[in-house]
Amino acid sequence: MFLSFYYEPDLSAGSFRNTSLAKSLAMKINGLAEIDVFTTIPNRYNSFQMDAPLTEKLGNLNITRIRIPKHRNGFFDQIISFLTYYRNVIRLTKDRSYDLIYASSSRLFTAYLGHKISKRNNTTFYVDVRDIFYDSMKDILKKSPIKMVVLPTLKIVERWTFSNARHINLISKGFETYFKPFTNSELSFFTNGIDDEFLNWNPPELPEKERKTIMDAGNIGEGQGLHKLIPNLAKELDGKYDLIVIGDGGAKHKLIDELKKKKCTNVIIKPPVNRKQLRIEYENADFYLIHLNDYKAFKRVLPSKIFELAALDRPIIAGVSGYPYDFLKENVSNIILFKSCDVTDCIQKLQHYTYRSQKRESFIEKYSRLKINNDMVDSIISYLI
Repeated sequence: MFLSFYYEPDLSAGSFRNTSLAKSLAMKINGLAEIDVFTTIPNRYNSFQMDAPLTEKLGNLNITRIRIPKHRNGFFDQIISFLTYYRNVIRLTKDRSYDLIYASSSRLFTAYLGHKISKRNNTTFYVDVRDIFYDSMKDILKKSPIKMVVLPTLKIVERWTFSNARHINLISKGFETYFKPFTNSELSFFTNGIDDEFLNWNPPELPEKERKTIMDAGNIGEGQGLHKLIPNLAKELDGKYDLIVIGDGGAKHKLIDELKKKKCTNVIIKPPVNRKQLRIEYENADFYLIHLNDYKAFKRVLPSKIFELAALDRPIIAGVSGYPYDFLKENVSNIILFKSCDVTDCIQKLQHYTYRSQKRESFIEKYSRLKINNDMVDSIISYLI
């Protein structure tokens, strides 16, 4: 069983990671085993709708997509969506047995679902951790009265889930100390990687121009904290730079409100696009932006966007702290690093930067998705032998 709330053709880091991993796994065990993928119909962004069949068979890969209610990435919307997914997976698999349960989780409860089914079937449980959900919720709910109920509940669910895992993969080394107490589990660190469409791709040289563009593409949520950065940055850079934000998410309204308050005229917000169109947008941008909110939880993470952008040759502007700051400093060249949400730091470093394009060959060689998938697939298969 392969559990991933997001899967192709949906647009999300979880979808890109798990679609490619499931295909690599299916190819390696073809003729030896079947894989049942349980996911949802595309739903990452309300503003980006794409059809996909509810059931699909691709060789030994059997995909079941569960229809969930429409939502706008609100807190309670997402609870309802997950409960729909959870109940349907439990119902659909009640009479099935599996040799291994794999679950990829950024929001804990996909992992909890894998834990429940593995306990029911007395089956090996392998979990891929893309985010520490408890840490994130502790920051997001710090001013909310419901934290007194939600956080202790999450801690209990987390302990049940990860204490039952035979293997825990962490996409970030920054998570290691948090998961060390789960001594019954083997740990690994298979990170995100660079997808094939970003390998061997050389964006054309851009012509000289008076106003350069800074582009951010992806989720616009609390985790990215763009509403804390973009409006102030745009105001300071007005007349010299244009900022383009492509995406959607639960904090988009905050970003729009702040832009209106500051009367910013050099920011364009575009809806999510598919990856083919995204390539065109990347080709037209001078700088790529990565930003994380100044929450404690995000000092441990490793954003998937790093791997996509570092495969290209444009300079990257990154506002991060903690482990992602250290990772970028050590592994990614031609980068402007500043502290999360620190507009002054960003502008000062941008002013002292001499523009250039540069291919990051060593990074590309080390972090290709194909290589990481092959190693992770071998790890998963080792529990089937």
